[in-house]
Amino acid sequence: MNFSGTHNKILIGCSFLLSGFLSGCGSSSDSGSAASHQSLSSFSSQSSLASSQASSAATVTRENSGADCAIPALDDFAALTVIAGLPDPFLSLDGTRITRKSDWRCRRAEIAAQAQVYELGEKPSAPQTVSGNINGDSLRVTIEENGKTIEFNAQIILPKTGSAPYPAVIGIGQSFLQNDELLSRGVALINFPNNALAEQVNGASRGKGSFYDIYGSDHSAGAMMAWAWGVSRLIDALESTDGSQINPARLGVTGCSRNGKGALIAGAFDERIALTIPQESGSGGAASWRVSDAQVAAGQNVQTLRQIVTENVWLAEDFARFSESATKLPFDHHSIMAMVAPRGLLVIENTSMEWLGNESTYTASLAAREIFTAMGIADRMGISQIGDHGHCQLPDSQVPELRAFVDKFLLDNAEADTQVVKTDGEFSVDRERWIEWETPVLQ
Repeated sequence: MNFSGTHNKILIGCSFLLSGFLSGCGSSSDSGSAASHQSLSSFSSQSSLASSQASSAATVTRENSGADCAIPALDDFAALTVIAGLPDPFLSLDGTRITRKSDWRCRRAEIAAQAQVYELGEKPSAPQTVSGNINGDSLRVTIEENGKTIEFNAQIILPKTGSAPYPAVIGIGQSFLQNDELLSRGVALINFPNNALAEQVNGASRGKGSFYDIYGSDHSAGAMMAWAWGVSRLIDALESTDGSQINPARLGVTGCSRNGKGALIAGAFDERIALTIPQESGSGGAASWRVSDAQVAAGQNVQTLRQIVTENVWLAEDFARFSESATKLPFDHHSIMAMVAPRGLLVIENTSMEWLGNESTYTASLAAREIFTAMGIADRMGISQIGDHGHCQLPDSQVPELRAFVDKFLLDNAEADTQVVKTDGEFSVDRERWIEWETPVLQ
């Protein structure tokens, strides 16, 4: 299925199912590979799985648990209506609001479908073959699809404490958290070479990188979605590597600034990632397109949708259609962050970085946390916003929450205190304007 160009109606019901839009009912996928199709499993068994995940910290072993969810038709751009505030994340595409924790699995799949069609481009399904080979401090990932082969190397830094297999944090590019703190807790680091998968030099980078060597330079995926696909393939490789020193069931992902945007997308679109930590990710990351526009209207210097689509190729080319109409988006990035639920999410921001939408990121993060609250798992999402330090330099004052989230989601310490909602900014979040919907108590 090609998401590029204009769509009269994007039909995803029985014909297109969401695992990078796997096809069913006799249709073929974009890749043309029968091997990339996944068999449909029982809806009731999937619902039971989702319910158990919402009430416990059970490990998710699949990239996308909503692959069998039937997605209603998505409107063409011209048919989208204006939504002034942050869209209701609990409102399904059929017009009903979800009422159960188990409903979130397919509601999440709807958000994923919207995000791919309108903003990010398609995340292809798992390719025919992925293999991994660890040699010293390097993991070589080999991917075969459509008669083509690509490879990339990811550096592994093992801790001096703990024991193998180690939990690990995947850094998009690299981690800008206090890495010595992670290593001292027995957590390994994996540096993911995102620029090799999809370049991000400037606006002329579109379609360049090994992802596009497989899927073509005109593939709809922007760089962030290409990176997310690559992170998923890295996880595939870790799962296939015999005697690996890394525990693929205890993985986190992080990145800072432009790579923090990518970390959020990777964590949102792969449920095997136990902990997602976007750091100072701004527009295209934790910020809301709508709230960022409001900051600019108030005279602040904030990156907006209309600017970001001219700067680089992080997003799908078609996303430029929303340059002057962000309010027509049927979702916003509070919903993207909510896709991480019920897994762990720690949003780290910097109040001193006005360009990244300091008020916008805080507002969107509070809205996203309502989804976790509705599930009774508010402590699985933390918000930490501290200023007066350099960009991508995690201050000591944010280390306690980093420790707590790593302890709970990567080191299995259920007693770790992850109730974190803090900012040193004097933001007055206008809930009546931005969060008009009511947060249900999901059963």
